[in-house]
Formats: sequence, C-alpha cells, structure tokens
Amino acid sequence: MSASVTVRVPAKVNVQLAVGAARPDGFHDLANVFLAVGLYDEVTVTPADEPRVTCEGPGADQVPLDRTNLAVRAAELLAARHGIDPDVHLHIAKGIPVAGGMAGGSADAAGALVACDALWGTGASHAELIDICAELGSDVPFSLVGGAALGTGRGEKLEPLDVGGTFFWVFAVADGGLSTPAVYREFDRLTPAAPAPEASPALLAALRDGDVDALAATVTNDLQPAALSLFPSLRDTLAAGTAAGALAALVSGSGPTTAFLARDQVSAARVADALVASGTCRTARVAQSPAPGATLL
Repeated sequence: MSASVTVRVPAKVNVQLAVGAARPDGFHDLANVFLAVGLYDEVTVTPADEPRVTCEGPGADQVPLDRTNLAVRAAELLAARHGIDPDVHLHIAKGIPVAGGMAGGSADAAGALVACDALWGTGASHAELIDICAELGSDVPFSLVGGAALGTGRGEKLEPLDVGGTFFWVFAVADGGLSTPAVYREFDRLTPAAPAPEASPALLAALRDGDVDALAATVTNDLQPAALSLFPSLRDTLAAGTAAGALAALVSGSGPTTAFLARDQVSAARVADALVASGTCRTARVAQSPAPGATLL
C-alpha cells in the first residue's frame, strides 16, 4: 500500500446547459455540454485510523469537513463495495472556486475515488468508477473523464465530444455563493413549462471545429435567469467582461462564478485585468480548455 496518493481534477464550464421541467424524482432532464477547464483541485489520500478530511486554499472555510463532503462519501462507497474500512485522510487543496458553479465538490469526489482506488489497490474498472460517480452526483462522472462531453438524463449519462482546438476562458469569482438546489427552485418558478432539452448542433459543431466565434454565438445557460434573479449583481460582472472584449459572457452552471470566452490568451488576460479593476468580482482566473479529467500525479 502506498504512503499517499495525489490526484488532480479539473473544474468545468457548461457551454450549453439546457434544462427541462422538474421530474417526479425532483431532478431535471438536461442537455448539458461540459467542457473541462484548467483550474484544478488536488486530492491527497493517506492511510488513517478513521475517515477524516482537511482542506486548504481559497474558500476552504466553506468546505464541509464531515460526511456531507462528497469526497468522504466517494471513499465510503468504494470501500463498501470492496469490503474495506474507509480509514483514510483526505486532504483537498482548492484551486476551483467553492460553491461557484464549476463542480468543485464533484471534482473532489472524483479525485478521492481515483486516489482511494490507487491507495487501496482495489482495481476498480472504469465502468465501476463511473457508476459510483453517478451515485454521488450528476456532475461527478464528468469530473472523472474530463475533456468535453454531452451529459443527458440528469447530466450523468455522458457522450464524449471532439474538440478541434484550444479555447481561452476567464472566470470571475463572486463574493458569496449560490445553492444549486435554490437556483433550480428559482428556475422552476420562472420556467413552469420548460421544453424538453436538446443539444445545439451548431454548438457541437463549433466545439468540433475549434471555432471560437461560432462557440461564442451559441453558448447558453437556461439557469442564468434564475441565478441572476437570486444574485442580481452578477449582471454588472457580465457587463464588465463584455465591455472588456469578451466574445461571450455567461453564468457558469448554477453560478455565481461567471465565465467569459476570449479570442486568445492575450485577450483573456486583458479581460481578467478589466474584471478585477471593475470591482464587480473578488478575483478573475484565466484558464484553457479542454483539460484532462482526474489524473494521478
């Protein structure tokens, strides 16, 4: 058994998030086009006398350090399947905004799963890991695989997508967070008769061709009106990024992080500087996509 294992996991941006009406089970059918981006958390696991989790980095004080943490649940589920005591110390180094709509908690769960599998030598198959990820949450399977994918069902059924180039993004981190369930409740209030979600052929073609202008013209997020309703100041952030030359601006997932598509790395740096100077966000981070999924370091 190794002394410790570290796994790096990426954030995500939803370049399309089409949301259907609430299902009887409370979830929503989605057409969710995920793109992994180069902002990362690192999850390190070491043997311990009992399960515990620690966290460092921006927003670490907001991360639960008990069994509600998805990384802990990931370790428990894998251990239960293989008859192992989940006695492990999980240490999370945060680089993904916390409660920011970029799947940081889901990334930590995927990272913990891969790290514990390596630490314990369980030899879980890819299909088993994906199955556990889907049990943990709708975004967790994508955090495992990375790259780009279309998520259907509640987002957990993944179809890999080709990406024909590199896209440059700026992510403006807001002061404060948004609850994903609260954003979906507001979506239901604002959109009582949501149509069945479908992926945009034009957006999928833009990704495949690496066409930044076509992608900018087709990015959409059905949760954005709900996020703006609950967090109105995000409108000022979106406006500041657009004024600075971003080709597209949208709320990332359920928010409140906002995402800005830039033409190139120089333009991205200029947009990031302008966003910070505008005073409409806490900080701004530049990242490229696509990025690899959970990776052993």
